[in-house]
Amino acid sequence: MIFDTLIQLAYMVGALFIVLGIRKLGSPDTAKGGNIQAGIGMGIAIVAAMIAPMARGDNNYVWILGAMVVGGLIGWVSAKKVKMTAMPQMVSIFNGLGGATAVVLGMVELEHYYNGSPMNGGQLVVTLLALIIGGVSFTGSMLAYLKLDGKVKDKHVTFNGHSILNIILLLGMIGVAAYLYMQGQPGGMGLAVLVMIVSMIYGFSFVAPIGGADMPVVISLLNSFTGLSAAAAGLIYGSLVMIVGGIFVGAAGTILTVLMCNAMNRSLLSVVLGGFGGGAAAGAKAGVDGQIVKEIGLNDLAIQLYYSDSVIFVPGYGLAVAQAQKVLKELDDLLSENGVDVKYAIHPVAGRMPGHMNVLLAEADVPYPKLLDLEEANAGFGSTDVVVIVGANDVVNPAANDDPSSPIYGMPILEVLDAKATIVIKRSMSPGYAGIQNPLFFHDKNKMLFGDAKDVIGKIAGEVKGL
Repeated sequence: MIFDTLIQLAYMVGALFIVLGIRKLGSPDTAKGGNIQAGIGMGIAIVAAMIAPMARGDNNYVWILGAMVVGGLIGWVSAKKVKMTAMPQMVSIFNGLGGATAVVLGMVELEHYYNGSPMNGGQLVVTLLALIIGGVSFTGSMLAYLKLDGKVKDKHVTFNGHSILNIILLLGMIGVAAYLYMQGQPGGMGLAVLVMIVSMIYGFSFVAPIGGADMPVVISLLNSFTGLSAAAAGLIYGSLVMIVGGIFVGAAGTILTVLMCNAMNRSLLSVVLGGFGGGAAAGAKAGVDGQIVKEIGLNDLAIQLYYSDSVIFVPGYGLAVAQAQKVLKELDDLLSENGVDVKYAIHPVAGRMPGHMNVLLAEADVPYPKLLDLEEANAGFGSTDVVVIVGANDVVNPAANDDPSSPIYGMPILEVLDAKATIVIKRSMSPGYAGIQNPLFFHDKNKMLFGDAKDVIGKIAGEVKGL
């Protein structure tokens, strides 16, 4: 009895550490400490979970320790080797593996149940939910990874009527699960396997029509699914840590999904149905014919930046691809030494995952107070001399304001044209992830500087040093 009480107390302490750690993730100043604190809480929970079977005389430590060593090594090596540009892909994979864990736990419990182990109605519902949500999260996250990594194109996995197929799969999955619940214990393992298979197919089909520009929203949504599946698994095993952690992850993912949908002025339903950012190649060159792009040289841009009073950089995925965040910080330091007020404008959906740009700039030691959110940036552009857009595209596309036919029409953007001048650093004139051309490139206020962001910004920094 005392032994069980100590185990439950350890779970409570672990859950408390996790909650406090997650709370600290809300601010960049405390995020590192919060991450460590949540990790300590999870460590306490793991130790308690390993000790708990001693009360029952179980001895599966060879399997447990073996799995921990293998999983820990994979996680450590992956985290050390992954590039910041591939961070969204790693998040998708790890998120999917969390869903796969829920599937395994659900199937193990259902196998025991259909072989005679008792389970009340509530436990059966939770187990089926863990199975379904985990399956959707697993295959959905895997497809999100393949899309983010460029291994799968949208046109390869979508077709007319895809939303109808999704509805059929969803209703079928729910229907079979409901039948399993009403049927009771005898001989339902075959149907449980069918629910698992359909949930995985639905997860794949659910993500398939969603375009690349919506991937940050999808990652957040799938993350919330994995949290809910973890909470369901916690209910199955009576684990306070899994319940608390799962609920927090599910709630955080849901809130972030809603916030990102608001940032794009789109409903979650429209994201789920897909279509935006699906690589609309047909419209990629719209508005190009007859329009002239003005270019700027390295020296001219260096002089313009050096003698400006205020400069705002707008980072995008191109910055991540080029790994240009550190040379951008070097340019920032040079300009700041000359009295230039340097800031960074961060759009909520810039990059390929929530907070992608914040993570990149934090890696380069850019002070957090220099980062402006959408509202702050738009309020400051009017008094800014130069806005330098580094690899961003859709989040500064004025078509969102004035082109009702554009797929991004109505999406809140960074109003960079309010500034006195804009400079776009890009490799080429190719469209962004939404697959549409950007009229900003041809605007009278704008000039283009073509090339790899890291190379170009490094050369600009060299020119500034010589002034």
